[in-house]
Amino acid sequence: MDPTQIEVDGARIAVWERPGLDPAVLFCHATGFHARCWDAVTDHLVQRSICLDMRGHGRSSKPEPPIPWRRFGEDVAAATAKLGIKGAVGVGHSMGGHSLALAAALAPEAFSQLVLIDPVILPEKAYTGPETAPHYARKRRNRFESWQVMLERYGGRSPYDRWDRQVLSDYCEYGLLPAPDGEGFVLACPPDIEGSIYEQHSAPESNIHAEIARVTAPVTVIRSPLLFDNSAASDMLASPTTPDLASRFASGRDVVAEYSHFIPMEAPEWVADQILRILPTR
Repeated sequence: MDPTQIEVDGARIAVWERPGLDPAVLFCHATGFHARCWDAVTDHLVQRSICLDMRGHGRSSKPEPPIPWRRFGEDVAAATAKLGIKGAVGVGHSMGGHSLALAAALAPEAFSQLVLIDPVILPEKAYTGPETAPHYARKRRNRFESWQVMLERYGGRSPYDRWDRQVLSDYCEYGLLPAPDGEGFVLACPPDIEGSIYEQHSAPESNIHAEIARVTAPVTVIRSPLLFDNSAASDMLASPTTPDLASRFASGRDVVAEYSHFIPMEAPEWVADQILRILPTR
């Protein structure tokens, strides 16, 4: 299966689609990830699934960083228009959850419900400015001989040692692209792009609380009980979601899951079950 490429505001966005029943389920991934990380979730659904490679990730265009966080939400809204999506269930993890919440405010007709999985939507007081120091993701190893070597390297390390094995395999297999010089493979989300996105998460322009108030679709917020502490910015297992997020939507429901921030990676079948619970019965 190869992705379809659509043009969205000067960028190529890769769209991976599986046929199935309506309503469609639209998936948006986290910073540094890619659309195929959802395979272990969509394997358990009979719904039509549409998974986007966000700008700068996977098989999509790689613009020069930084990429403002609002750009991702605007891309999702524009992609739904290009694809003719209406009444879909939107599912987003981390940065993908932030993007879906903004997209639902910009294109309300596109979504009938949202499932936001530990979205990077901070308390309003936290939007004080971008990180001043380079994020450590910029120093990630960028080149591998094969995805199998990447899998072996990551398999025993945190946070990957908590992940479902299929998710980790998909993350590695589809997270590499042939290197431009022909020597091995490089990350499909370049470290400078990934690091720059993390650095912008607390910029004032990343604050979408005003838009959240305009979202009318029912929203399920699924979050980890491990609360993020800004003094430990390297703690990737903790939740970046403001604990009162569900109450800020017109129709919000809060679900605390006994997993780390990487809920879809650790428990893909459980995530699929949460989606199935809100789909209309036939």
